[in-house]
Amino acid sequence: MSENPTEQQDEPTGRDTGSGRRVRADARRNEDAVLEAAKQVFVTSGVDAPVREIAARAGVGVGTLYRRFPKRSDLVVAVFRREVDACAAEATSLALTHPPGEALSRWLQRYCAFIATKKGLAASLHSGDPAFDTLPDYFRARFEPALALLLETAAAAGEVRGDVAPYDLLRAIANLSVTTGEEGAAHTRRMLDLVIDGLRFGAPNAATKAATKADR
Repeated sequence: MSENPTEQQDEPTGRDTGSGRRVRADARRNEDAVLEAAKQVFVTSGVDAPVREIAARAGVGVGTLYRRFPKRSDLVVAVFRREVDACAAEATSLALTHPPGEALSRWLQRYCAFIATKKGLAASLHSGDPAFDTLPDYFRARFEPALALLLETAAAAGEVRGDVAPYDLLRAIANLSVTTGEEGAAHTRRMLDLVIDGLRFGAPNAATKAATKADR
């Protein structure tokens, strides 16, 4: 990070630090606030945004941020992992609250939005910094099982075809999400709709629904 952490003083908290549990809870809240603020700042200002901007948005002192994330790459990696975890976890919640085909469709839209809003962060992966070397494998380790669960459940329900590899689908949607310009987001949504229609092609229940619709 550009600022010198040794010159930064943390803000006084006035908390009772005699309780280790209280300190840990405060530390977790501060970390969550920093990561949420960094996510927002990275989207609008890029990963090279001043650390003071992130700290101010999080409502913490710069010293607090530096103690947890001594290097900018530490913060970028933590933001990436937090966002990946949240997106992957949503697959389970969607599977519990929606029919299989709808859960799959909703999660693919969520994943597509994740990719689209992380373009600035993604550029850091190709910076040559070894701190980012483990991230691609981390993405795959979290996203592939999440999507596999949704695909298998939807295929068992006869709502999508059963011959789609989760990793192939993840890569295809990531490629769709690199469009830019004013029409980029709309184009991506249209292409994602086509991909989802393709998943339904040949599925028993999907074919029955389509035939029923055509007879009306």
